[in-house]
Amino acid sequence: MRKPKITVIGGGTGIPVILNSLRHQNVDIVAIVTVADDGGSSGELRSVMQLVPPGDLRNVLVAMSDMPKFYEKIFQYRFNENDGALAGHPLGNLIIAGIAEMQGSTYNAIQLLSKFFHVTGKIFPASEQALTLHAIFQDGHEVIGESQIANYKGMIDYVYVTNAYNDDVPKASRKVVESIMESDMIVLGPGSLFTSILPSLVIPEIKEALLKTPAEIAYVCNIMTQYGETEHFTDSDHVAVLNKHLGKDIIDTVLVNIEPVPKGYMDNHQFDEYLVQVDHDFKGLTKQVKRVISSNFLRLENGGAFHHGDLVVEELMSLIKGHGL
Repeated sequence: MRKPKITVIGGGTGIPVILNSLRHQNVDIVAIVTVADDGGSSGELRSVMQLVPPGDLRNVLVAMSDMPKFYEKIFQYRFNENDGALAGHPLGNLIIAGIAEMQGSTYNAIQLLSKFFHVTGKIFPASEQALTLHAIFQDGHEVIGESQIANYKGMIDYVYVTNAYNDDVPKASRKVVESIMESDMIVLGPGSLFTSILPSLVIPEIKEALLKTPAEIAYVCNIMTQYGETEHFTDSDHVAVLNKHLGKDIIDTVLVNIEPVPKGYMDNHQFDEYLVQVDHDFKGLTKQVKRVISSNFLRLENGGAFHHGDLVVEELMSLIKGHGL
């Protein structure tokens, strides 16, 4: 029997949690990963080598691989801040950059490393060129660059992307549109709304595919609001922003965590970008989506509030079965 095909779109530290749990299910997985990161190690490497930023791809590669923990530790090792030109670079980023140079593109490098690390499923950068994220704020001010957006005080109205190194219209990587059209389910997030999820969705070819695909589209809403992006947002506000950018109410199902984060639990020094728990607006959600799944998706770890991948995937698999797939 054909296995259900699930495509996950996003970036940052959010989607690896879902992908790592999904890889243990009897499904075909595709990960479409944002390529607009211009900060930290990824930002340095993309500016020096004009390549697709490797950081988010590195984390997805690890999440979908069966590599032993020791290999993962090596791949994720980050050089010390006193290591000169190497300071702050994860070893995995340098490996991806080197293989991208050898193979002619980051896309090719990820396909090779997927075989090398026995990845379950397929990993595609959203575009084969690095993208620049532009944010237009409600006061009309424009901020250019993903890493700069949180620094401007104001509410974001909308975002769009341009190619970082030429004036061509941003295009989806090969096989991305095909994957979206052939999927039984598309999962958006979890992850930073404006800087991890939307940079891929606003690529014209990806946006068009999402509007046309017969797949069930599910959104895993964030647990915490985020400084400089979603301050004071409810879960309904998150969905409204996604629908606004796509030009239509396309989300079928939204998964929201309703388990409270214990008061005073968050380590605000370590997780300084996360503010307060996202408020639940069930009424607002039901006006925009067909199905709201409100449950306990919370995982508390090291002073942070995260999604529990297994609990989210359990609900996704129930959805798939409910559709008879």
